[in-house]
Amino acid sequence: MLEGFDQVQQRRLKLERIRERGVDPYPARARRSHTASEAIVAFDEAEASGNDAPTVQVSGRLRAIRVMGKSTFAHIEDGSGRIQLYLKRDDLGEEVYDVFKRDIDVGDFIGVEGYLFRTRTGEVTVRVELFELLTKTLHPLPEKWHGLKDIETRYRRRYLDLIASEDVREIFRTRTRIVTAMRTFLDDQGFVEVETPTLQSIYGGAMARPFTTHHNALDMTLFLRISDELYLKRLIVGGFEKVYEICKDFRNEGVSTKHNPEFTQMECYWAYADYSDMMWLTENMVAFIAEQALGSTQFMFQGQMVDVTPPWRRWSLRDAILELAGIDYMDFPTLEALWAEVQRRELHVSPQPTWGKLIEELLGEIVEPTLIQPTFVKDYPIDISPLAKASSDDPQHVERFEIFVGGLESGNAYSELNDPLVQRERFEQQGLGAKAGDDEAHPMDEDYILALMHGMPPTGGLGIGVDRLTMLFTDQTSIREVILFPHMRSED
Repeated sequence: MLEGFDQVQQRRLKLERIRERGVDPYPARARRSHTASEAIVAFDEAEASGNDAPTVQVSGRLRAIRVMGKSTFAHIEDGSGRIQLYLKRDDLGEEVYDVFKRDIDVGDFIGVEGYLFRTRTGEVTVRVELFELLTKTLHPLPEKWHGLKDIETRYRRRYLDLIASEDVREIFRTRTRIVTAMRTFLDDQGFVEVETPTLQSIYGGAMARPFTTHHNALDMTLFLRISDELYLKRLIVGGFEKVYEICKDFRNEGVSTKHNPEFTQMECYWAYADYSDMMWLTENMVAFIAEQALGSTQFMFQGQMVDVTPPWRRWSLRDAILELAGIDYMDFPTLEALWAEVQRRELHVSPQPTWGKLIEELLGEIVEPTLIQPTFVKDYPIDISPLAKASSDDPQHVERFEIFVGGLESGNAYSELNDPLVQRERFEQQGLGAKAGDDEAHPMDEDYILALMHGMPPTGGLGIGVDRLTMLFTDQTSIREVILFPHMRSED
């Protein structure tokens, strides 16, 4: 009767039959005494102590069904793992057993009750005495052995990707462990977790283009934050000495293997500290996170062993570009001169609107891919670091570093500029850049300057990308693999 119907139509017919028997195919609750893993542990303990095998109630998604006439083996899976079921017509009764064979499919959620035993192959199994349907699935699952191969489908319909792959689920469990360990480390260091606005009247704290929105009731333009930096530093002005926030930031930029317009970042600020203190904080925090999330400070990334055990290498930006690109950028103090030298050396970098951004491009294209072991690249040109404090012995550079591990840039930090008059001058210089066509220039923020006028102590700040850190710890080269629902182009 069902021949010629596709699988969805077949399942719809089964659903109708289930309802005709007066059974609710989507009940509100399930009875469960054990998870799958707890049931297996309970049997092992009973077996070891010589006690009778326990009776359990377990629930989960059917992942396999093997019908063998009057008996059936099946596997269900819950969040803890899988357990085998054994269903026999003599135990369930002919009518119930036939219902299971005819109307229950792989992918359905069921609950069962029965006692545990070990099969001849040694597998702990539930001998089912009762079963109930918990959710009838109307669409077949991804093909078991090959899973989802289409990248677009994996990202657009992440729920299918998670169903098909335990490895994918483990990536996101690791991500959770990373964030938990990060919080634990900062809390133990005396930092206070806070929340700052996502909608801001003046965006700032980074050099990036914002997303713009409109507040109807107030009739004003607002921006999704590109960083929470300036609000966190206002809290330092207000008397907090150690603060952090783990939050979503938004930058209106292209999508790539390293960039998603919506990403997660941790930023922390530490009064009476400088960028050297932030180096210590960073390397010890990342080592702690690795221990907690992976069980070791050593791990493989793209076929290379990475060791995040402190201390990490410190390398000046100027020295790094000189060694790897052969250019001392201080010998070429204008954009035109530096670009001419880049072209003369036939380096594969893109033209940039400013001298400082061209130096950043050299860093990203020439230096960054070589930095496999954790490295602090430090001391950046002042014109690409408008919120950082100038070096006392080199006023053309600031006390800033970026974090590189596995050939990825994963964070940014500096000694915070706390001179309100100099900060105003920096913002004004950024304004000139904006007029010249730099659409990522930092805007003027009068209220932030007013906050600095009330005094901010010497402060170190740090931002680390949670997505980038997860890429590193899970051996992924695309940021989309570590974001549950990455941004995608419309299917229309």
